Amino acid sequence: MNRSNKGANTNIIQICVDILVLMIVFFIERKVYQGVILKETYPKCLALVVVFGFIYILMNKEARLYNVTLFFYIDRFWRILTRSWVISAGITMGLMYVYNPHEAVRRFHLSYLVVSYVALVIEMVISRFIQMSFTTYRAPRVAFVGTFEEYEKFNYFLNKTSLKIDEVGYILDKPMSEKRKFNALGKIEDMEEIIRNNEIDQVFFILHNDDSIETIQKNIDLCLEMGVTVRVVMDVSYTRRMHRSDSFVSSVGTFPIITYHTIALNTFERVIKRLMDFVIAVVATIILSPLMLITALAIKIDSPGPVFFKQKRVGQNGRTFNIYKFRSMCIDAEDKKEKLMDQNEMDGFMFKIKDDPRVTRVGRFIRKTSIDELPQLFNVIRGEMSLVGTRPPTVEEVSQYKRGQWRRISIKPGITGMWQISGRNDITSFDEVVELDLRYIDNWTIWLDIEILFKTVGVLVTKKGAY
Repeated sequence: MNRSNKGANTNIIQICVDILVLMIVFFIERKVYQGVILKETYPKCLALVVVFGFIYILMNKEARLYNVTLFFYIDRFWRILTRSWVISAGITMGLMYVYNPHEAVRRFHLSYLVVSYVALVIEMVISRFIQMSFTTYRAPRVAFVGTFEEYEKFNYFLNKTSLKIDEVGYILDKPMSEKRKFNALGKIEDMEEIIRNNEIDQVFFILHNDDSIETIQKNIDLCLEMGVTVRVVMDVSYTRRMHRSDSFVSSVGTFPIITYHTIALNTFERVIKRLMDFVIAVVATIILSPLMLITALAIKIDSPGPVFFKQKRVGQNGRTFNIYKFRSMCIDAEDKKEKLMDQNEMDGFMFKIKDDPRVTRVGRFIRKTSIDELPQLFNVIRGEMSLVGTRPPTVEEVSQYKRGQWRRISIKPGITGMWQISGRNDITSFDEVVELDLRYIDNWTIWLDIEILFKTVGVLVTKKGAY
């Protein structure tokens, strides 16, 4: 089971910004020295800059400068930055004098080191303040379990970090006065309902000294069963007793935190997945735009009604969004659905009929070839879906989910996935669909996504399980 958490607290944005600043300074210096250094000498200058940048980033990472839980104190950040710069500058200057390049190259690099230091110091302050100001943008929705005083105290430390969270509120684990119930979501006994109704991604348990591990473990298991990540803020003495294979230990200030999770938290892999989604979706949209235009015209000529079918679907942890498809049915298809329920070929909450009478002539072709799914590329570009993920369920379907089935929506839904490459409509058991989705979640890697994308092409060519 792959539950990658390596680099879960790494600030990838800050690393990318630092690299960008170092490269901008290089191109500025190149412009300044345009008439001094020959073109064939620039690769040597670039080589020194690459070595400097690599060592600088490595030193910062070793000093935890790129850890989102590190308190942002300017003097501390300045000391770490300066130390990393001095070591990186010293090594590259040593290399420079050992290999004894042209004097112009030495002047270029010394000038680069001075300008880069000034630029990095300025960028450190500006970028950190910007990141801390926008910590809720597309951040995981978080609920805190504990009393208001505990929530307030821990939140004070949390606000000094770059940890991205969207604070939804706190869940009461013991009785308290009405005056201190500001932003309370409910009682701990109603945890499952609170998670369902508030699109919760993570739950922070602020542990009391008198709390029993058994009580906390019961609620942790409930959250994990629903695919919700759990962070336990605790006393140091509890850390070893509660550490498990699907968890890792970090800290916020003086608070040790154990994080339990069922989804991959590797920041780098998640950034790569989003980047891959966006680039492939944009390129595919451009390449397939003539086909999409022809399909739109065919739908318009074939039957009355709009070109696109829009429906509210459920995304990651209960977030709703409008999914887009090419309309393949008559405009009153939803009204006719009730009369066809007894013909449903799926066992469970899903609804499928092989020879659905609501499907139009063009609709039959675009469903068989999966062309009707192409507008979902816009959902991927907008970040509501992924190219590969779990099947996007309807609101009605999710309302009937059991606790364990909720975990299948703990990640973004995808245009394709394990269900699509394992038989699609030939699979008639909803439990089997859930099992395939959970297998994908538990074993997710970038390489698995790439494998599924290639297999999807094969399924589209053979039209296996499509109707």
